[in-house]
Amino acid sequence: MIKFILGAKGSGKTRWLIDNANADYKSGNGNIAFVEVDDDHIFSLDYNVRLINATDYMLDDVESFYGFICGLMAMDYDLQKIYIDGIYKVLHLTVEDLEHITNKIEKVKEANNREIYINVDYLLDDMPESLKDHALEVKPQ
Repeated sequence: MIKFILGAKGSGKTRWLIDNANADYKSGNGNIAFVEVDDDHIFSLDYNVRLINATDYMLDDVESFYGFICGLMAMDYDLQKIYIDGIYKVLHLTVEDLEHITNKIEKVKEANNREIYINVDYLLDDMPESLKDHALEVKPQ
């Protein structure tokens, strides 16, 4: 299952990802990976959450991003949740790219029992009907 975490800049998308990753780890829901494009949140995450810096893997298009996600799933059978923050800072993912990656990931058997949360720089109004079920908009508090 893939979910896109949406919201305006400053709405709390990153905080939502961090809080949920930490809560999921504490509740014992399998291994958790947190992918970001810098190391700004290294001290905000529980030290047991696997922190991965995406810039180390030279992602440059939607296909390399898809391969990266599949690699994460392949590396750890017990990986239950993947949180991806700020990928839009290194990749320009269009709404069409989000549809493409959703369709590809849904066909991967190992993705069926996992949850993937991707922070993107869009609002719910920007999403086509085909992605609305995969979208969660975070509102500023």
